[in-house]
Amino acid sequence: MTTTIKSILCLIVCLFGITSAHAQSTYPNKSIKLIVPYATGGGSDILARQIGVRLQNIWGQPIVVDNRPGASGNIGSEAVVRSPSDGYTLLLQNSTMVTSAALAGKLNYDPEKDLTPIMLLGLTPMSLAAAEKTKIKNLKDLIEYSKKNPTGLNYGSCGIGTPQHFMVEIIKEQTGVKASHIGYKGCAPAVTDVVGGQIELAIVSANLVSQYVKIGRLNSVGVTTAHRYALMPDNLTFKEQGIKDMDFAVWYALMGPANLPSDIVAKVQADVNKILDEPEVKQNLSNAGVEPYRGSGADLAKLIHNDLISYAKLVKSANIKSD
Repeated sequence: MTTTIKSILCLIVCLFGITSAHAQSTYPNKSIKLIVPYATGGGSDILARQIGVRLQNIWGQPIVVDNRPGASGNIGSEAVVRSPSDGYTLLLQNSTMVTSAALAGKLNYDPEKDLTPIMLLGLTPMSLAAAEKTKIKNLKDLIEYSKKNPTGLNYGSCGIGTPQHFMVEIIKEQTGVKASHIGYKGCAPAVTDVVGGQIELAIVSANLVSQYVKIGRLNSVGVTTAHRYALMPDNLTFKEQGIKDMDFAVWYALMGPANLPSDIVAKVQADVNKILDEPEVKQNLSNAGVEPYRGSGADLAKLIHNDLISYAKLVKSANIKSD
């Protein structure tokens, strides 16, 4: 290769590097699409809108929250997987992604390889609530009730394969409680039916039942995190009641397509962390049952990896079926 050709190639490479660096250093210079793969009104949607409006103010570019519900969050996730790795399409996902993967065995994308983990955003504890008529007030009561009613105990969840569904299967496996699962299309209808007494139990995000627990319309059998829930401080966790390894929450995370440039990841992390530190944001999220959480991309990658393994094991041991 002649010196002239080498010089030309070097010039092309250098110019490409300068152009790429400049493009990334000026990020963002156009609108960003933030895909939420669930319906409006849920924890993921609330987080997206709290973050989106403030990022728009910081970056001076429109942040479009795009709700794409369906297939347990996989439709929206696949849209992000197919998007360019330029930071202009982001995903606000939650832990339903890993439970869905565990239940299906395989998705149309690989949660670990086809998405870039940016950061953890928040956690929502789950609560197993009992209808007032059952008089079930704690795990001991539930075990005794199950022994007396081995075929007459039903529990509702936010849907087949959701984190909530998996939590009761863990409780059943650990305690011998017998209960039939009713998968609802969302948490709200499960809450409605347990408050009305149509089902004995419902496992949902804890904030959805806290108001009913306070006025005695429901009893909280237990909370799924290792620490007590701020909106129900008098109610025991399952760990306090003897299920030692019970420390699960619905987690929320920000992700992007695979191979998202590291400087874009760092910028998103830095600016979103500033937003999560705002007192108004903390209060708004608390009211929605979300506890803000400052976590890195590495934290999120580790969480996804561990959850995929643990939930896959539970699918086999508890023989959980998709229908």
